[in-house]
Amino acid sequence: MVSVKSGGEKRLASLGVRDSKLLSPEKRESLFDKIHKASSEVLVDFIFPEDINKAMQSNISLNELEAVRFARLFDKVNEDPNVLYLDSPDVIAHKFGMRVNIYSTKTTNVAGVKSEKEKGKHYTKIVAEHKADARYPVVSAASIIAKVSRDRAIKELGESLGLSIGSGYPSDQKTIDVIRENFKNEQFRKNVREYWITIDGIKQTKMGLFLNSSKGK
Repeated sequence: MVSVKSGGEKRLASLGVRDSKLLSPEKRESLFDKIHKASSEVLVDFIFPEDINKAMQSNISLNELEAVRFARLFDKVNEDPNVLYLDSPDVIAHKFGMRVNIYSTKTTNVAGVKSEKEKGKHYTKIVAEHKADARYPVVSAASIIAKVSRDRAIKELGESLGLSIGSGYPSDQKTIDVIRENFKNEQFRKNVREYWITIDGIKQTKMGLFLNSSKGK
């Protein structure tokens, strides 16, 4: 989460801040410290595979889990900002804003949703939109901080496991291969989302290989 004072977004834009997906790893790294210096506050929270697995076991969706963690992080912000921009993962964008509004202890209201306000109270307006990281420099900056923090964590994880785990994304064949090779390793599995379509695919592939090998006997 990145917080800036008035005029801060222009400064971020002047640094070349953009949606993290449009920047090279080197560019993101070079912007990391610059964003910290240009911001009044930067907060990072990690949702680990264990957190996701526990949530899924309790029938809590990933969107719900993210809303809870967003709200907790927002509650740690020292000042009460005028606007909180959220890059919504929900199909209906404002629903994610409403979830954050419910879980946050700060006084907020969601843009586009009618609600009563008490006179004299400061309200932070929550603006939840799809692709907000491509529209608002402060969200772009947050996406860069998140991406760099994640990539560093993945690198540290690989080093601690003594494995080359790639990017950790399902589009990365190196990641898929290392999961397949270490599928039965309990220590390794602690760092993998169990409720993940990628894992489902690997399980099905392994079962298919077993069935095929049985037919040949």
